[in-house]
Formats: sequence, C-alpha cells, structure tokens
Amino acid sequence: MKKKYGAKKPELEELGRVRDRISFLYLEHAKLNREDSAIKVLDDRGIVLVPVALISVLLLGPGVDITHRAMELIGDSGTAVVWVGENGVRQYAHGRALNHSSRLLEAQAKLVSNKRTRVEVARKMYQMRFPNEDVSKLSMEQLRGKEGARVRKVYRDQSLKTGVAWERREYDPDNFEASTPINKALTEAHQALYGLSYSVIVALGASPGLGFVHTGHDLAFVYDFADLYKAKYSIPVAFETVKKFGKVDISDNTRLAMRDAFSSGKLLLQMVADLKYLLNIKDDTDENFAVMHLWDDKQGLQNFGVQYHEMDED
Repeated sequence: MKKKYGAKKPELEELGRVRDRISFLYLEHAKLNREDSAIKVLDDRGIVLVPVALISVLLLGPGVDITHRAMELIGDSGTAVVWVGENGVRQYAHGRALNHSSRLLEAQAKLVSNKRTRVEVARKMYQMRFPNEDVSKLSMEQLRGKEGARVRKVYRDQSLKTGVAWERREYDPDNFEASTPINKALTEAHQALYGLSYSVIVALGASPGLGFVHTGHDLAFVYDFADLYKAKYSIPVAFETVKKFGKVDISDNTRLAMRDAFSSGKLLLQMVADLKYLLNIKDDTDENFAVMHLWDDKQGLQNFGVQYHEMDED
C-alpha cells in the first residue's frame, strides 16, 4: 500500500468558513513545501510554518518555488491561490477554492443573463455607494457618471486630509517604478482588494467572470465587487501609507496596511453578506454544503447516484 504523508484530507464541513479566515498572505522569493498540515515557507530570513487552512487567499509573487505536496494541501484546505506579477500589477493564474456547490453560480448566471435583472443588480451595487440617495430611476450612463464624480472626490478629499499631492490615477503595468509614490500605493492596495474579492467570490461558488457592470473579462465580477470597497479601504489606505512612509518600501507597507484594514473592518464578513445580498440569496445555509442532482426539464431535480432504467412505452 502506498504510504501517505501528513494529516488526512479534511472533510468540507471541517474547514473554516471563508468569513472566519485571515484575509490574505503575500509571498515572494521563497520556497514552499508541506510539513504535516502546514505550509513550510523558506526564504533568506528563515523558516515559518503557515496554517494555510486559516487563510482566505495566498498571493504568490515572483521567485516563489512551490511543491506539488504544498499545492495539494492548499487545495484540500479550500484556500484560493493567485499568482501575481512583481508588485501585484499582473495576475497570471488562479486556483480553485473552497465551495463545491453551484447554488450561487446558478443564481448569478440567471441574473446576469436577463437584461432587467442585470440592471437591477448593477443598481444595487451603485445604491451601496450612495446609501442616502435613490438611484433606482437613473440610467446606467447616469450611474457611471455619478460614480466617477464620487471617486474623483474621494481622491481629492484624501489628498487634502493627508497632504499627499494628487493629480490623476495613472500607472504603467510594465514599469511599476515609473509611477509616483501614491500611484504605486494605489496599485498595491487595489491588487490586495482584488485578491480578497476574488477569494470570496470563488470560495462561495460564484463566478469571477460574470460581471454586472464590467463585462468581457474573466475577472469582470471581481472588479465589480472590489469597486464597492475602494473608497473605504484601498484609497484611504494608500494615501495614509504614503503620508506615513513616503517612498520607503511602498509595496510592503501598503500590503501590511491593507491587511490591518481588512481585519479591523471585518471586511471578509461584510463581503460574504454583500455577495449573498447582490445575488438574492436569502437564507444562511452553509455555503460549503453541496448536493449533486440530475436536471430534468419536466420533473425538476432528480436524485444523483441512482441507477435509472429505461421506461417501457405503451
């Protein structure tokens, strides 16, 4: 019999729910292996064991060397994995995460495939940005304009609050170092928010590609979802980081500040509730639970795992 190493694979119900996990961990220039039920991270500073089942998403940057056994543990733990470029300016790939149920995915597909319900969900998203206003009668064009004005005001207000100079949002994905300190910080902060948004979406079983406002990209819904939180999290964190540290270690300091903001703001918990609200999921059924059925156009859902027999015709 083939020898098995480490702890046995946990059952789905034994894993931590996405709302209870640490938001993210960014690693670069390190070797990742498995030691029992932890990921062993080795870099030039030493070794640390990471309880990966307690993390929502691993962001793996340049120079990461990861073993098959480490990926096996990450997959068994339901932790999302996103491979990103230097300073987080590109995403190269991502891995499957926690959920095995298609309930949210089916709800999302139904909503996005109908023009009326798609607009309703998009309006919900805009309404969340303007809680004290009624946007139900505004067109998508009007909503885009209103949102653009809001974001520009957020940038101006943060600049006045922190004293960090602000002109406009711009960066070159191929030349991160050419950006101003505040644009570098914004890039890092937004990427951390995208990573967390992605992990919640896939962990609950929704699709990162079926967007309601953004469309035509495999991460369209990630951009939709992350935009709900930029004004409260990534934009102010970026300005505060530049105010505090200037040009020093912009990337590291911004990521650390974002992780602290996610934790203090209980953002994971809020994201889970917001995602279910947007997709009209009313109950609080455990998002990890999955039951397979067979679809029938006349009789509805039928039991899976049953040996069916051909019916005799009269």
